[in-house]
This record gives sequence, C-alpha cells and structure tokens, in this order.
Amino acid sequence: MFKKLFLGALCIFAFAKANSLQAQTTQAKQYKVKTVAFYNLENLFDAEDDTTINDEASPIMEMAEGRRAEVYKKKLTSMARVIRKIGADKAQTAPTILGVCEIENRRVLEDLVNHPLLKEFDYGIVHFDSPDRRGIDTAMLYKKADFTVTNAESKELLIFDKSSGRRIYTRDQTVVTGKLDGDEITFIVNHWPSRRGGEQKSRPNRVAAAALNKKIMDSIHSINSMAKIITMGDLNDDPTNESVKVTLNAQKDREDVKPQMIYNPYIQMLKDGYNTLAYRDAGNVFDQIMFTYPLLSEAKQDGYMYYQANIFNPSFMTNKTGRYKGYPKRSFSDGDFTGGYSDHFPVYIYLVKEIEAKTASQKG
Repeated sequence: MFKKLFLGALCIFAFAKANSLQAQTTQAKQYKVKTVAFYNLENLFDAEDDTTINDEASPIMEMAEGRRAEVYKKKLTSMARVIRKIGADKAQTAPTILGVCEIENRRVLEDLVNHPLLKEFDYGIVHFDSPDRRGIDTAMLYKKADFTVTNAESKELLIFDKSSGRRIYTRDQTVVTGKLDGDEITFIVNHWPSRRGGEQKSRPNRVAAAALNKKIMDSIHSINSMAKIITMGDLNDDPTNESVKVTLNAQKDREDVKPQMIYNPYIQMLKDGYNTLAYRDAGNVFDQIMFTYPLLSEAKQDGYMYYQANIFNPSFMTNKTGRYKGYPKRSFSDGDFTGGYSDHFPVYIYLVKEIEAKTASQKG
C-alpha cells in the first residue's frame, strides 16, 4: 500500500532555510531552480494502425475504431495535465528536462508538446525509434529556451535469450548532451527490460542494461572525469537490486560518492517505504533519477547542483478506494480507458544554480 509521499527536504545548501528557492535572495545570493523529471506515460500510442510495429498491443488499438481518436485525445490531456505540474511548487513552472518512456513514436510526442496545456513551454524533442517488440521508445523533452542540444544518439541494447540464442528486442537508451544555461550536462533516458518470466529469470537483461549505462558514463568520463551526467528511467528494478546496486554501484549516502561515481536518492525513499508503482501488488521504486559526483555540493563545481529529489503523487493521480487504494490511477484497465493517468508516478529532482547579484554600478 502506498504511503503518501511527504516532500521532505533533502537540503544540501545553507540557503535551504529560506522560504523560497525561486530567485530567493539570501545575503545577496540568488538561485535559479530547474526541474529534471522522468515519467512513464503508460502506452501513449496514437489512434492509427502502424503495420510496421506491434501496436496491436496498445490498449487504444484494442478499442473499437470509432473510439480510438477520442481516447487518444483524452490520454494526451491526462499526460499534459500531470507534466505541467511536476516540480511547479518550487520551480514555478513545468520541468525543464523530461525523460519519457512507453511512447509509440515521434508523432505522439509532437501532439503532446503542442497540447494547449504544454504549448507555452515550447518543448523540443529528442527521439529515436527503438527495435522494441511492443513498438515503444524512450525520448527526452526539453525547454528550448533553457537547454541547447549539442549531441544526441541512441545506444543499442543487445541481449539474447540464453536457451534459444535469439535476440530479445527491447528499448535503446537515449543519450543527450547539451548546455543548460551554459552548463554542460548529459542525460541518459532508460526503460530497462521487463520482469516478464519472473524477476530472477529476467534479471540478466536488466544487469546488461545497467552495464550499457555504465559503459556510456565511462566513455564520457574518459574525456571529462568531472562530467555532469544524469541517468533516469523506468528500470524495472528497485534501487537495491543487482543492476543498480552492484553494476552501477549507485550510492545511498552522498558522503560515499566519489568522482566518477553516482548518487541515488531513491535508495533511501525505498527504505522509507515510498513507491512509484505497484508490481504484482507489491510497492516498488522502479522509477529513479541518479547522477554523478559533480552535481553534489561536495564537489564544489560551478553551475547547476542537486538540491532535492521527490516522487510526484498528488491526490488526483492516486486511487482513493478499493483494492488499488494508494496506487497510481492508471489510464487503462481490462482493455478500457479509465480516465486516469499512468501506472507509474513521475519522479523528479531540482537543480539549482547561483545567480550573481548585480552591484550598484552594474545596475547603472
């Protein structure tokens, strides 16, 4: 059963005692606040039949043809309603960076960012088609006014069934490097292989996904040992599973994080009983955001730094009664549209950057 997430402060700066972060002045210091988020959009498929992929697995395609367009429009509105609210209590706006998964193609992303609830934010899109057997991809949305893409690529995850030797077609990993207000950061968006067939049997697939993640980060670190890297996604594993704990060597305590290592604030959240979804009636934190040492205050680097991590689970997204009380209010159930949102809660972190106060002479 889900506990209501208390947005407890994981403060790392002295200014955390201030009442507000957005352009908050404390002893002549001001800070910009940006939200980096991840959201599994739960089968965001369009209403058209694509014969090149297995979109028949989409709940929308299982509906009568006359209902598909209507349900697709409602699904977009549900997703847009959530996205514009993630992190808005402190950043006062929608996420600057948003990783997404379970989307069918670029078209659904274009329809999403052009929705009336999101159009004002002028989101750019980074998307590559994956070979996933269900036809779903990962992607990243970004505010063009704040983030400039300098490089984007898709990293193929090659895994094979041990018994048959056949390739298991799954999601590629989307890697985007760019400048966030001049600060270079690399983002990796993930949707690791599912637990189909059981956690133990499918575990090597997620370990392989984690190994690819590590390979990507190691490659970046070989060029810049103090690179700022944020990896996020639906990992289909908890922070304490082998893929995250061992392969990625993600750390729970920030004092244990050293250069070229990563910090995972969601380890403590799982320990405290919080969840981003329920898998087989058990709460899990499959959705996570992790990042490298230079984003911690201890690294004493310029530019954006980590402030706080959260799970976005407001009342309107949560079931109130019945067997699934406290679980995410999902979009589809038993092949029908429920009017909900997703079977996952979004996760997000705040990044903050000090703004130098203008002197009297600068003010003119």
